[in-house]
Amino acid sequence: MPVGGVQPLADEDGAADLVVRNAKIHTGDPRRPRADAVAVKDGRIMVLGDDRDVAPYVGRSTRVVDALGRRVIPGLNDAHLHVIRGGLNYVLELRWDGVRTLRQALAMLREQAGRTPKGQWVRVIGGWTKEQFAERRMPTTAELNEAAPDTPVFVMHLYQSAILNRAAVQAAGFTRDRPDPRGGQIVRGRDGEPTGMLLAAPSALILYSTLAKAPGLDPAEQELSTRHYLRELNRFGLTSAIDAAGGFQSFPENYDTVTRLARKGELTLRIAYHLFPQTPGQELSDLKRWIDTVRPGDGDEWLRLNGAGETLTWAAVDFENFAQPRPELADYEAEFESAVRLLMENGWGFRLHATYDETIQRNLRVFEKLAAEGLFPAGQRWLFDHAETVSAESLDRVGALGGALSVQDRMAFQGEAFVRRYGAAAAAEAPPLRAMLERGLTVAAGSDATRVTSYNPWVALHWLVSGRTVGGLTLYPAYNRVDRATALELYTRGGALLSGEEEVKGLLRPGHFGDLAILDQDFFEIPEQDIPHIESVLTVVGGRVVYAAAEYEGLDEALPAISPTWSPVAHYGGYQAAARPGSTGALQAELLSQAVAESEQHRQWRVRHGLLPARTVGTGPFDPCFSP
Repeated sequence: MPVGGVQPLADEDGAADLVVRNAKIHTGDPRRPRADAVAVKDGRIMVLGDDRDVAPYVGRSTRVVDALGRRVIPGLNDAHLHVIRGGLNYVLELRWDGVRTLRQALAMLREQAGRTPKGQWVRVIGGWTKEQFAERRMPTTAELNEAAPDTPVFVMHLYQSAILNRAAVQAAGFTRDRPDPRGGQIVRGRDGEPTGMLLAAPSALILYSTLAKAPGLDPAEQELSTRHYLRELNRFGLTSAIDAAGGFQSFPENYDTVTRLARKGELTLRIAYHLFPQTPGQELSDLKRWIDTVRPGDGDEWLRLNGAGETLTWAAVDFENFAQPRPELADYEAEFESAVRLLMENGWGFRLHATYDETIQRNLRVFEKLAAEGLFPAGQRWLFDHAETVSAESLDRVGALGGALSVQDRMAFQGEAFVRRYGAAAAAEAPPLRAMLERGLTVAAGSDATRVTSYNPWVALHWLVSGRTVGGLTLYPAYNRVDRATALELYTRGGALLSGEEEVKGLLRPGHFGDLAILDQDFFEIPEQDIPHIESVLTVVGGRVVYAAAEYEGLDEALPAISPTWSPVAHYGGYQAAARPGSTGALQAELLSQAVAESEQHRQWRVRHGLLPARTVGTGPFDPCFSP
């Protein structure tokens, strides 16, 4: 498809499959930081330069895309995303990611309950925090009961708590005689009956196990759900992710969906995955079984095994519920050492969930013991995930052992809770990002979506650059923030380093994968406050257009319609985009919407107290979106 006078070649053998021209390309490559055009053939970049450089490679079958002067970046790579688990359930979830008011969130929930069939649940699973709402609070059980009196509703808030309406309490089997599970609390009223509030105290397993009682999808629907979830990730310029496994994600059964999609060539995101033992007390036998059947590196450029973790033994997990005190872990070192020893002896790398420095130091002592025997790291990649309170001493020890770090924007969603418990001074270096980079450590960035944070990578990139939470609280002083180019490197090349793919991924360079995104706004030039609102208008993986919007709509592959038809995603979509704060009138409109919501609250109060007559919902001067 010739564009702008570019004439096709007569010889098709040397022609590119895709050419993107008239672009502002940030390559991420210090050898050539900028370019204007790129040509991709057979999934790899063949030429990078200006329009004249790519013109000889345009053939009659070459797809030529005019970027219209937009910013082009290497495809983003989320270094810690629960993408496999997220895809299996995506179309069943009502996403509050990006919603600005609790009133709007409850209106969405009420409407969704009306279309959800009997036997199904309305579930809001992660990606939001009460701090993002104008009201700065969570919904109450009474509000859930009013919005959905008969349909079970499960609303999960980070890894801190979940709120259930009356119907969900019954569907989940919670009664006054049901004992609290270990590490969790079923909140009860004066009469001893469950109120609908579940607390992770501090373990999130009570939240996981309750959610698991909701109906799931059949295998065909899981495939379609995953395809739509991957398309949603492509919407933001994501082209790769490292799947961190997680609770209730068993191998191989829960990996079957992405495996089938990979075989059919229907993945639109490159996935490097990890294996996570699911049953306490059975971790070593699980690891031994996997070692006998699969090896890191198995797979291809679309789906490949990367190692074990993010948990090796359950006893070593320090749950990151900042609303609760730091968990005091019992002795776990003997079993943990056996797991690490087993992995090292068999050529397996790993990643390890570790929130607190106290846990990191205990783990490092195990690693150093094995290192003294010559068994660690044995040439294997290994890393700590999260590391919010890691100390300078621990960072030095990580570096001495050849380890890496993967940070996520959990503090963007939980920063306020962290400050309330540990203070602003501790929060200022949670995690100590600059200290990690100044030591020359390998650092990558990600989201930890979908049950805690949002999968939108631009929310995480904004956190890295601004040091702010989604609620607007400034956590980090200037010395613990990074510039935009560094943040982007952590979200591109950083992930490639963790999966051992830095020679083919993370940069735009000849010979590397043809993975890139054309952005709707220039990440390097827009106001800082607008960064979370960036989206891709064209996302390319291996020269294949996997997402297209704006002028490019229709260039991507068609997806079958979402099933089931009552899916929240079918009605609302995924991430709820809002007007950019820096756009003309956007801030004024936001303030006006908040004022309207507050005005309606006052009206309802006056009605309840007999000072005003009731009116029919949706009539009068008020927006029905804000109606009870």
